[in-house]
Amino acid sequence: MTRRFALMIDPVTADAEGGDADRPDYGDTFTLVDAAAPALSVGELSTQRGDGVFESIGVVDGHAQEVVPHLERLAHSARLCDLPVPNLVQWRQAIDRAAAECGDGEAVIKLILSRGVEHGPTPTAWVTVAPASDFRGVRENGVRVVTLDRGYDLGAAERAPWLLLGAKTLSYAVNMAALREAHRRGADDAIFLSSDGFVLEAPTASLILRFGDRFVTPAPNGGILHGTTQLSVYDHLAARDFEVGYDRIPASDLPRADAAWLVSSVRLAAAITAVDGAALPVDQALTDELNEYLLSPRD
Repeated sequence: MTRRFALMIDPVTADAEGGDADRPDYGDTFTLVDAAAPALSVGELSTQRGDGVFESIGVVDGHAQEVVPHLERLAHSARLCDLPVPNLVQWRQAIDRAAAECGDGEAVIKLILSRGVEHGPTPTAWVTVAPASDFRGVRENGVRVVTLDRGYDLGAAERAPWLLLGAKTLSYAVNMAALREAHRRGADDAIFLSSDGFVLEAPTASLILRFGDRFVTPAPNGGILHGTTQLSVYDHLAARDFEVGYDRIPASDLPRADAAWLVSSVRLAAAITAVDGAALPVDQALTDELNEYLLSPRD
């Protein structure tokens, strides 16, 4: 059984002297803390302003999944937010130490890099481990979704980079509000649409649509995160000789799909059973196959 675990990191930047090539062990930059005890200052900007970035890594039977893509996305988010770029070797060692605390079953490792204390000299960074929620129900039964206007067009990310639309930041209030709105409308989840009528992503998941033997996901621009689980699913589908790709997907294509899934690191693959109240075909055999694959060890 996974126990809760927390590790504070004294972050070393990627370009620091004595970096990746010269320092093989970062153990002295980690501090074990009580996961149930207070650990952050009241001046911490991650809690005051959501000023930081994060990643959630699924763990299956002690194996942390898709570590490299998660670390690369963490570094990308840090660059977009003008945070010091994380030293990937240091963070990989922190992940390995956290994964060693996970037993059998599913868990989640969270990586957090914050701007730190207001007017402070350095960022704050930590890693946590907790048991994963039980998602067997949605993997087996699927989810109903509603579409919600995200409030910007596809060109907003390029036109206004200060909106940080391509960064995985700690500012998740809008995402959580979207889930509450979906629940108010009798659905389980939401799919964001751009104001000019294109499909984006879900508040906490990527979207994959199937049209015949072709699988498509919204292109990772226009403020869409490049999903690590989506990349794994594409690897599996491509190995089976399916066509996979990225595109600008009009909202009108959603109800025409032969099947659709929300995919994420911890929930894995959940088939979409209805969009805005209209039923969508479900390929349960492929859904089961995808989840079997996503529960297998992947690097």
